[in-house]
Amino acid sequence: MAAERGRRGSVRLRTTTGAVLVAGLALLLGGVALVVVMRSALLEQVADAARSRAASVDAADPRLVADDDGFVQVVADGAVVAATPNVAGVAAVDVRPGDTTRVDVGGEDMLAVAVRSGDRTVVAGQSTDDVADATGVVTRLLGVGLPVLLAVVGVTTWWTTGRALAPVEAVRAEVDAISAAELHRRVPTGRGDDEIARLARTMNRMLDRLEDAQTRQRRFVSDASHELRSPVASIRQHAEVALAHPGRTSVPALAGIVLAEDLRVQRLVEDLLVLARADEHRLRLAAHAVDLDDLVLEEAVRLRAAGATVDTTGVAAARVTGDAAALRRVLRNLGDNAVRHAAGVVALSVASRDGTVSLAVEDDGPGIAPADRERVLHRFVRLDEARDRDAGGAGLGLAIVDELVRAHDGAVEVGERNGGGARIVVRLPAG
Repeated sequence: MAAERGRRGSVRLRTTTGAVLVAGLALLLGGVALVVVMRSALLEQVADAARSRAASVDAADPRLVADDDGFVQVVADGAVVAATPNVAGVAAVDVRPGDTTRVDVGGEDMLAVAVRSGDRTVVAGQSTDDVADATGVVTRLLGVGLPVLLAVVGVTTWWTTGRALAPVEAVRAEVDAISAAELHRRVPTGRGDDEIARLARTMNRMLDRLEDAQTRQRRFVSDASHELRSPVASIRQHAEVALAHPGRTSVPALAGIVLAEDLRVQRLVEDLLVLARADEHRLRLAAHAVDLDDLVLEEAVRLRAAGATVDTTGVAAARVTGDAAALRRVLRNLGDNAVRHAAGVVALSVASRDGTVSLAVEDDGPGIAPADRERVLHRFVRLDEARDRDAGGAGLGLAIVDELVRAHDGAVEVGERNGGGARIVVRLPAG
């Protein structure tokens, strides 16, 4: 039943039905108009023939010849003074000169006209049988031809629509067969550049995005699970040791370990939440005027308090429009990353030029190889020198920097510091 309803409601059937109805209505109106116009033209020819015959009659000395296809009357003062044999004894036809009228003569329909000739009126009539015969023939031909034409229109439309929709059905069948486990499959695009081919290519691009999103999601879940497993396992290990050998540890020592691992989990969860919101385009950032140089100097104070050597001689006044909390997080992640890899000094600088504010964070560490400079902005990426999780983090810091900067309509560039080391530059629109 559902399949039957689907066939009745298919585009192919609706298109064919619509084409047949429109063509049938157009042909019907055209046929009626043809018959009406043809009949009018034939009647006009009959009237002209009768008018010519009346004009050829000498009313003063009528010499009328019998004619089965017509008649003639010569009328004077309302009385017939001469007539053809087929209307002998028939009263004068009531028609004024210049007018036409339909009369029945011996059961035959005739068209009569009147022409003034001196003080008399000549009335001539011409049979309309030929008009009726011609009209009947055309009507019968139309009655036979119109259904044939409608059948041709229906079959042609059905076939053409089927050919045109065949790629759509192929796309539908392929999409229907694609599951979450088979996102690598693609719909056939055909060879043309029509609307259906463009639709197929658009759907393939959508499938590309879905496959990429699924791949990133799986990698994200796998990496997140791996990162969370480490602190959870550490807490469990120390708790089991404390339970099995109470004398080997103290409550403050165990609490310190648990607190450190808990903070590590908390930071990881917060980072994952930021990235999840970025993926869903739900990062809600304020748009206020922010003195970026003040935030940089605050970050320098924090790093120095942690024991790092920080150079801020390159910090100049600069203002941007954005979210102060998000920009602080950008600076914190960049600062922690630089301190982690620096051999001795971290340099922070801010400059403004041509409507763009540039924030540069440099360190004198081993630097980042050119092949890795784009990759370090991806999630859960740790270079070989930073594989240790305690020292290198979860590999989300620079990914979060990239997301937050792009949310401010900015960009992150990873390069090399003069003299060796890493240089990360954040470019933001000036506020």
